[in-house]
Amino acid sequence: MLDADLIGQAGSRDRIATPALTLDIAALRRNIAHMAAHCRAQGIALRPHAKSHKCATIARMQIEAGAIGICCARLGEAEALADAGIDNILITAPIVAPRTIGRLKALNRRMEGLVAVIDDVTMVDALADEAKPLSLLVDIDGGMHRTGIAPSRAVALARLVHERPGLRLMGFQCYAGHVQHIVDRVERAAHARRVMALARDMHDAFRAAGLPCGIRSGGGTGTHDIDPPEKALTELQAGSYIFMDRQYNEVAFGPSLPFETALTVQMTVISNTVPGWSTTDAGLKAFATDADAPLLIDGPEGASYRFQGDEQGGISLPEGQSLALGSRLHAIVPHCDPTVNLYDRYHVVEGDRLIDLWPIEARGRSS
Repeated sequence: MLDADLIGQAGSRDRIATPALTLDIAALRRNIAHMAAHCRAQGIALRPHAKSHKCATIARMQIEAGAIGICCARLGEAEALADAGIDNILITAPIVAPRTIGRLKALNRRMEGLVAVIDDVTMVDALADEAKPLSLLVDIDGGMHRTGIAPSRAVALARLVHERPGLRLMGFQCYAGHVQHIVDRVERAAHARRVMALARDMHDAFRAAGLPCGIRSGGGTGTHDIDPPEKALTELQAGSYIFMDRQYNEVAFGPSLPFETALTVQMTVISNTVPGWSTTDAGLKAFATDADAPLLIDGPEGASYRFQGDEQGGISLPEGQSLALGSRLHAIVPHCDPTVNLYDRYHVVEGDRLIDLWPIEARGRSS
């Protein structure tokens, strides 16, 4: 494997092949420990979202720190992580295609703790499995309008699930993704509390109807400290806290940022023929491009990164500054989830050393 020969060598961090997805092990461990301790203190279970990291090694670290399991956005992610020995997986998006439902049932029969979601009454019969009942959460629209049944129809769907042999109603999911990146904390908290009020109302409605509601899942990194005190959820789905991309670093969390940037892309200067400008080997193929540009964390003060093509990125330099050929730079990724999906492995670093290479097992498993 490329770069495996560098593991453990002094100074090896700056000799890895670039562009590379680099992961600071110390910061990662502190982020995992901080969120686990926070959830314990708040009396809420942690089920972190693996769509951020797609990696069995990181999932195991989270579970060892106290997480009850993980979330996956897609069945393919769940299959890949289950193959690596991860149990207790919640798939947070509805599964509706007949062939995909067949795979879901097959996965349910060979692992423990699989939970899926449903948001349409027409899927009740299709998802039922007499061989091993499938555990389901009713997915409730918390205002994002991406998936989720309207709250006014949720109890009726839950009753159908509860009464259908081959299914096991576990509760509901109410995720407010549209709230997570609201920069202003006061505004974000106001929106989040409205969603939590909805979740409390749904809990009351399920109980009044005599329906199981042991799992109430939702929340994220942006509301990790706002949702738990509302006592509406039993588990928190935060994911990006382990990495902290540019988007989340710009969200106001309170008096201090509770998590550290652990994930960067390392790049190399490959050309500097134009004064005030250098070209690196990390372009559009190295970063997700749905948010702002990557944010440099080293190099001359005032230097900034700009996309320059599929394979290259440009570094704009202050007057009189230059970068030597072969210089190494690191950038905070704009959006961690889709950036991770561009790479096969993490280059795990500690200080100036490459200490390991971790496969990203669920990379590209979007179906």
